[in-house]
Amino acid sequence: MKRLEITTLLDTRHTIARDIFKGKKYPFEVLGEIKDFIVWLSSALDPEKFDDFGGGVLIAKSAKVTPSASISGPCIIDEDAEIRHCAFIRGNAIIGKGAVVGNSTELKNAILFDSVQVPHYNYVGDSILGYKAHLGAGAITSNVKSDKTNVSILLGNERYNTNLRKFGAILGDYVEVGCGTVLNPGCVVGKNTNIYPLSSVRGYVEENSIYKSRDNVVRKN
Repeated sequence: MKRLEITTLLDTRHTIARDIFKGKKYPFEVLGEIKDFIVWLSSALDPEKFDDFGGGVLIAKSAKVTPSASISGPCIIDEDAEIRHCAFIRGNAIIGKGAVVGNSTELKNAILFDSVQVPHYNYVGDSILGYKAHLGAGAITSNVKSDKTNVSILLGNERYNTNLRKFGAILGDYVEVGCGTVLNPGCVVGKNTNIYPLSSVRGYVEENSIYKSRDNVVRKN
């Protein structure tokens, strides 16, 4: 299970939410704690750097937020982030420094590390996106199984039960996801991996890989 551990997937120095990961082994363990963590962290933020808009919404003064965006709390938007036209942030969201949440992108119960880009028609729910991860246009995280049972992670021929009914995806640092891709519930993608457009991804994908299809995953040189 080393491949699924926080220290293998994510550099927590690149998020304002770094403290939520303390004492945890796997990143999905924090998904049920995001709301309470935001409430706690909000009280510690520097009012010289963050504006409090009420309802649990705190936005860095240097962030760019278009008036057409819909933002519900609790939510923290860190410095130099950009929230574009018609972004829909439903709450329990932490958006990192320099991150981009774009046109008609929807977020809920998610942590976006610094410099993450979800710029066009993306859905990110019950998920964690590592430093500089990027979703191509129309790529989404599917966070609930069709039979509504708990989500498990497929790791080779083994399954790890997360005991979570809602769990989208964990993307390691520098992951690139192609346009139109569906990341199925419990998807974990290792660092520095590229996912081909129009993919349907399940289970764990090795770091430093190129995912062309389920049966065609090649290591980068």
